[in-house]
Formats: sequence, C-alpha cells, structure tokens
Amino acid sequence: MSELSPRRRKAAIRVACALAAGLAFCLAVYLLLTAANPSGLISFSFLVILPAAVTAFILGIADPFRERSRAFYTRKIPVALLVAVVSTSLVFLYEGILCIVMLAPVWYGLSTLGGYLAWRWFGPRDEGDGQTLRSTALLLVPVLAMQAEPYVPLPIANVVVSRSIVVAADPAKIWPLAQGVGAIAPSEGTWNLSQDVIRLPRPVSATLVGAGPGAIRYARWQQGLSFKEVITDWQPGRRLWWRFRFDKDEMDGWKLQDRHLMPDSAYYRITDGGYTLEPLGDGRTRLTLTTHYRVRTPVNWYARLWGELFLGDVSNNVLAVIAQRAEAAGVAR
Repeated sequence: MSELSPRRRKAAIRVACALAAGLAFCLAVYLLLTAANPSGLISFSFLVILPAAVTAFILGIADPFRERSRAFYTRKIPVALLVAVVSTSLVFLYEGILCIVMLAPVWYGLSTLGGYLAWRWFGPRDEGDGQTLRSTALLLVPVLAMQAEPYVPLPIANVVVSRSIVVAADPAKIWPLAQGVGAIAPSEGTWNLSQDVIRLPRPVSATLVGAGPGAIRYARWQQGLSFKEVITDWQPGRRLWWRFRFDKDEMDGWKLQDRHLMPDSAYYRITDGGYTLEPLGDGRTRLTLTTHYRVRTPVNWYARLWGELFLGDVSNNVLAVIAQRAEAAGVAR
C-alpha cells in the first residue's frame, strides 16, 4: 500500500486534530454540567445545540477551504463524532448503555444537521483563518444557551403505558399472583429488547405485606434496585392499584449505571400503576398492567417514545411471569 502524500497526510492530521478538539469540548461541557447538576445533561443545550455546533466547528477546522464533499459533512464527520462520543462515554465516563442508546439517535441527527448547515454556509472562497475563527465562535452558542436555559420552564407531560395479556386461568387464580409472585427465577418471563439487549434490570421478587389499601408491595430488581408500592385500590379479582414510593436510603444502594434516568427525579418520575383483571369466559382472563409517569424535559415527545418501549417491555415481562405461573398451576391441578 502506497504511503499517503504529504497533502493527504496533512489533511488527515487536520481532521484528527479537529475531532480531538471537538471531543475535548464535549467532555468539558459534560464534566461542567455533571458537577453543577447530575441531571443537567437532560437539557436542550446538551441534547440539541451542542452536537450541531461542535460538528460545524470540527468541519470548519478540518476543511477550512470547503474542499470536501457533502458526504464528508453530513455522514463521515457526524459518524466519527458519534463513535468518539459513545466510546468515551462507555470507556472513560462509565455511562450506562441505556443513556447511550437514548443519546445516540439525537446526537447523530443533530450532528448531521450541523454538518449540512456547515456545508451550506461555509463557502469555498472563505479564507482559512477567517473560517476557523467563525467555526470556533460557534462553540459560544451552546455555552450561552446553557446560561439562559435554567430560566426557561420545561413542559410537563403525564404519560400512561399499558400492556395486556390473555391468561388461560380465571381471576381467582391470578389475583394472588398479582399481589406478589415471590422470588422470580432468571428463566421466567419473556425475551424483550429492553432487558435482554439493552440490559435494563429484570425483576427479582415482589412480595405483599398486609392486605387492602395501605398494604405495601416490596419489589426487588437486578442492579440492587428496591422500592415500595403502596396499595391505594384493592378490589379482589378485579383491580389492584398502588403508588410508587422511592425511599432515599434504598435508592442510595442502587447500582443503576444510568444515573441520569432515576425514576424519582425532576425530569422523570414514575407515579402510580397497577393491575386490572377482566374475565373473558371459558376460564380466560385479560390481565392488564398500567404505569403512569411524569416526564419534564425539553424533548418530551422523544422521551415518551423510549418510555413506551422500555416500560412496555418491562410490563410484558412481568405479565408473562404471572401468566406462566397461573397457567402452570392450572395444569398441575
């Protein structure tokens, strides 16, 4: 393989240096936001403005005379930046895979937009030094936006996620399992994308102490998660409802790697949920698990898409555990 020509070598070094500078700026912003507020990453500036501005900055440094193709601007550099950000987050910042999965599409999309705008705005006749200066000035945009954003109120959305399963058992057999299934074996439940690929925690046990309103379900999940569900509605064989309670002493022991997505924060809070049982005849029952949560982010529509996937998969898995046990009990009899 022939060696790179001096011009290509120089261009490759310029691109590498531009990527390194852009990544360093992103890292500095990350550390600053994390130190000021661990949930500060869930902001319009970080999610939307930063990737677009940094991509345009990288391109202004890497291609000062606008000699590169449109693909270089809208595909190659956005992909390279995304790979660098994801690799750094996983290896050095110890971010959880859930945060990375949610962040990647947004960053890639806005990075591509930044590349496209740079391709349109950076003219081929621009002087190199002038374009470099303008590109560097773009980094002021996310910094200034971060100063103003705390004064802009975030929209609040109340969201409902509901999943159902038809169980070959009558409500009388399902009701005790809805109250609590006890210990759950790793082999129970069903395969799903969120828990088997993205690695969300699976339930370990669910136990009810007491009966009727005021009773408490104690739930334990993988990664050290434990929380309480306080019963608010008790209709035997028909409906079981609770409100979630996340005690600080329990949450301190959580080993949840995706710390920006705690279920009781200013941005995301699971509030209540429960089971409803609907007899269908012929010894069958439709069992529905519903969860209510509140989301308060600059991109609520996007958060809701992931909530539908994650909570939907989690709900389907829990329902499968109950269905498997109820149907197995019926066969055993």
